[in-house]
Amino acid sequence: MTATPEIAASEPTTDTSRRARWLALYVLCLGDLMIVLDQSIVNVALPSIRDDLGFSQSSLAWVVNAYLLTFGGFLLLSGRLGDLLGNKRVFLGGTAFFTVASVACGLAPSAPWLVVGRAVQGLGGAAVSAVALALIIGLFTEPAERAKAMGVFGFVMSGGGAVGVLLGGVLTGLFSWEWIFLVNVPIGVAVLFAARAVLPRDDVEPGSVKLDVPGAVLVTGALMLAVYGIVGGNDAGWITGRTLGLLGASAVLFTVFVVWESRAAAPLVPLRVFRLRNLVVSQIVGILWAAAMFAWFFLAALYLQDVLSYEPLEVGLAFIPTSLVMMFCSLQLSDRLVMRFGIRPPLVAGLTLAGLSLALFALAPVDGDFVRHVLPSMILLGIGAGIAFNPVLLAAMGDVEPHESGLASGVVNTAFMMGGALGLAVLVAVSDSRRATLLADGTDTVAALNGGLNIAFAVGAVAALSAAAIGGLFLRPKPMDMMEGPVAAH
Repeated sequence: MTATPEIAASEPTTDTSRRARWLALYVLCLGDLMIVLDQSIVNVALPSIRDDLGFSQSSLAWVVNAYLLTFGGFLLLSGRLGDLLGNKRVFLGGTAFFTVASVACGLAPSAPWLVVGRAVQGLGGAAVSAVALALIIGLFTEPAERAKAMGVFGFVMSGGGAVGVLLGGVLTGLFSWEWIFLVNVPIGVAVLFAARAVLPRDDVEPGSVKLDVPGAVLVTGALMLAVYGIVGGNDAGWITGRTLGLLGASAVLFTVFVVWESRAAAPLVPLRVFRLRNLVVSQIVGILWAAAMFAWFFLAALYLQDVLSYEPLEVGLAFIPTSLVMMFCSLQLSDRLVMRFGIRPPLVAGLTLAGLSLALFALAPVDGDFVRHVLPSMILLGIGAGIAFNPVLLAAMGDVEPHESGLASGVVNTAFMMGGALGLAVLVAVSDSRRATLLADGTDTVAALNGGLNIAFAVGAVAALSAAAIGGLFLRPKPMDMMEGPVAAH
């Protein structure tokens, strides 16, 4: 990114500069944590939201997907805004925008209002996340410090999901679902004041970047149509004109997007970046991994609440082991594994453990108990996610030139978010289809729901294990001591 933190330009050897970098990192991570929480905090509250606002079972996924789609669709555009307007300015503006949208969601009187509010939240969230990562990767140049910082950021990105489920359960159980959105207000205000104080001032070159608004509109529209077609496929039928028309229109928009990017003077995504092997492989790994992980949080919460009849507070408390294990592995273990073994072994090991976690949930019975059928999966997911996320980010950034680090971070974040949105839509559709088949065969309602969740967990396990295999076979990351140049945004 053009807006480079001033602290990164100084020698990273003094205690003062080190403290300044880490303080800035914590503020950026707090802002990003607020954004990540909203991707999963709603999961526990979904049944309550459905009952209060009148959502159907299939449309309920839009409470999650509306946020994910606008978030992912505008990440790249937000990165370009950071180049043009300054990263600090975009971070502050996105935080303010997100905070105001959270108030609108918390006061939503109807289902359409909430879905629109979630979409608006996604716009603010995209601005915060795109420039937060771009600022963070410019703060740390030494391999060991960079690996540690990425471990902190990795916990925010991956562990935030588990924390969100826990917080969602506590707020919904003790108060009401509205508070899962209203809690963002004091956090957002605190981040705004802290960021103004600790983030380095913007240093941008006026007119250096042009915004590719058509590209952002095209890719966002294509993904929205695709997910809408998939989510509604079970109700409308998969070979109906409606479903095929939506998916076909999505494909056309994707094609137009690629053609536009190849000819645009200042493209949202210069197609040359897809010649970078590790960046492309990391995107594929990220899509599959995010599809599995987002679905895990969503489906696990439904299993606990709708199959095992847990109260919202109990669901949140059930996710404590995942949060604690993931926190430890992200903050204390991941960076050490990367520095000792390199990027690829921890990535493969972490994603494999995550795949096994989903496979265990695919075997969970309708009368399961927490210790035997839930806790092992929770622990495995915590270890796997805590270890894997840091190497995925480092692998993606390793081949990128300094002046394209912001673009690369936007591309990787987009892959994660779109993988999560599309994966969740696919697995919910798979679950609904299997449940409908079991109901038609005379299975009782709860057992049919559990059967649908089982098959969805199995598909998610395949996605996570495929990500591990692809990363292990095709990634060719540089040694950590050779990655200093590309990641440092001087």
